[in-house]
Amino acid sequence: MAEPDPAPVETQPLVEPVETSPSSPLVEPVETQPSSPLVEPVETQPLVEPVETQPSSPLAELVETLNTMVTDAPPGLLDAFAAYELALGADDLAAMDELFTDAPDTLRGDPGGLLVGHAAIHDFRAVRRGAPPRRLVDVRVFPLSEDAAGVVAVTAPNRGGRGLQTQLWQRGTDGAWRVRTAHVAPPPPTFDRAVWRVAGDPLAPPSGSGILDGETVAVKDLFAVAGHPIGAGVPAFLAEASVEATDSAAVARLRAAGASVAGIARTDQFAYSLAGDNPHYGTPVNPVVPGGLPGGSSSGSATAVSLGAASIGLATDTGGSVRIPASYQGLWGWRSTHGAVFAEGLLPLAPDFDTVGVLTRSPDLLGRAAAVLLDSSARHPERSEGTVPAVHLVGGLPILEPGVAEHFQSWAATRLPGASRVRLPDLDAAAEAFRVHQAFQAWQQHGDWVAAHPDALKGAAGERFAAASAITPDEDAAARAVLGELRRTLDDALGEAVLVLPSAAGPAPRVWSSAESVDAHRKANFRLTCIAGITGRPAVSAPLLETSGGPLGVCLVGPRDSDPALIALAATLV
Repeated sequence: MAEPDPAPVETQPLVEPVETSPSSPLVEPVETQPSSPLVEPVETQPLVEPVETQPSSPLAELVETLNTMVTDAPPGLLDAFAAYELALGADDLAAMDELFTDAPDTLRGDPGGLLVGHAAIHDFRAVRRGAPPRRLVDVRVFPLSEDAAGVVAVTAPNRGGRGLQTQLWQRGTDGAWRVRTAHVAPPPPTFDRAVWRVAGDPLAPPSGSGILDGETVAVKDLFAVAGHPIGAGVPAFLAEASVEATDSAAVARLRAAGASVAGIARTDQFAYSLAGDNPHYGTPVNPVVPGGLPGGSSSGSATAVSLGAASIGLATDTGGSVRIPASYQGLWGWRSTHGAVFAEGLLPLAPDFDTVGVLTRSPDLLGRAAAVLLDSSARHPERSEGTVPAVHLVGGLPILEPGVAEHFQSWAATRLPGASRVRLPDLDAAAEAFRVHQAFQAWQQHGDWVAAHPDALKGAAGERFAAASAITPDEDAAARAVLGELRRTLDDALGEAVLVLPSAAGPAPRVWSSAESVDAHRKANFRLTCIAGITGRPAVSAPLLETSGGPLGVCLVGPRDSDPALIALAATLV
């Protein structure tokens, strides 16, 4: 019997295999980053470490430009000059304040006049809204001492022309350079749109010859001038207005007497203001009061005459629109007797008060222009050719700005020592009744158009028309009753005499004055100007007073139809 096979012996491999994952390589790889080099590189620095640079600042660029123009400036001056130039362009008021010497006698002058003191310069800049974009064409520096130098710069505004500015810089004890005095001469204007709507050389020549030969007229933009529309200070109204076929009666008379029309001058919106700051076209300069309002609503005509661009300003006076700008700018102004000058071709505001008037720089020309305009058939020869029999001063002047009443009384004591004093009725009530009836009539004249163009008016005039729209016929009737009684009372008090009082409540407010203070000044003016309006009497504003804040007119209110005699009387008070 054969032996059975031996049981199999379980054997182990000579080398125990390592358990691997599927597709695992025999040698476990070292995990590497993609594209990692076999040898880790050493991070190296460049031989010279680069300095991180920022784009050049505007200040650095401007200083670099200035250094190409100027080689002898004291250290730090060009940096300060460049900083001022950039602050001016950016309207950075705080920076400009810092770069002007903070002193009460720091000066800044321009064609509009001279500002004295850091505070006045600050107030002017606060409402100017910076300077137009410009570049520096040439800069010259004249060292005066170690800590003072003059700088003269020629500027080129982007809009064209060349300007010039001259500055005296001083270095303070803190080492900083600041402007001590400055004079700015912008490019000469060829056309000032704040003063003129349209102008010519001339716009309309004389149609005849007479006592106004050689004179030129700035026509308020309420009077018809043949070949041109009436704009009334409102762009939307002008856009829809038709071209006038003939001159207004007043323009025709002036041209027939030898005067030419220099242009059509700006007015406040629908002539409903006493300030002269039309928000559509800008504020005409007041040439005699730096930063002063020109006075409205005949602002363009007044400024044109004050600047010498015209010798006669043809204007209107409803609530003081001849007398106030005359007072603010040191001009002669005449408001005619109500109805004494033909109003054909004149856009009305409040017909019961509207009158034609004139602004000039001399009483002689005022008298000649008035003689041309007056409708002789409506005059009383016994009043217009003779002398006025008596003069009254207001006893107890209404509220005026501080010092004005005293200044006026001192002048009157010297120039009119024999004048009697007359007490007038309540001028607050008179001004309010005048305001209500004027507003009611203004809405009757223009309300439909204003309502159809709700965004056409801006600022204070828009607010006044909005208030006028709410006045009822009953309220107007009550105001007219008060006005009738006041007229009788004033006529009884004044008789055939002349009333003498300040033309305005004070000198011209500044353009930087708050809206509230300008409105308060307007209301104070109204207490004075409403007397002539209520009575229909003529009035003359004569530039006879000078205050620390600017000129102030003396107003003469005469008997109705005494216009030539009233102008002659005013001329004797110079």
